[in-house]
Amino acid sequence: MNHKLSHYDFDLPENLIAQKPTQRRGQSRLLVVDREKQTL
Repeated sequence: MNHKLSHYDFDLPENLIAQKPTQRRGQSRLLVVDREKQTL
């Protein structure tokens, strides 16, 4: 896995950042990085 921090440098409008959790917890998403297995 060859992921560089620079690959994640992008503009993110503030209005797209959640200010509160979703009402349906099942709709929540989270990116998980496993450094040992080198997977996302």
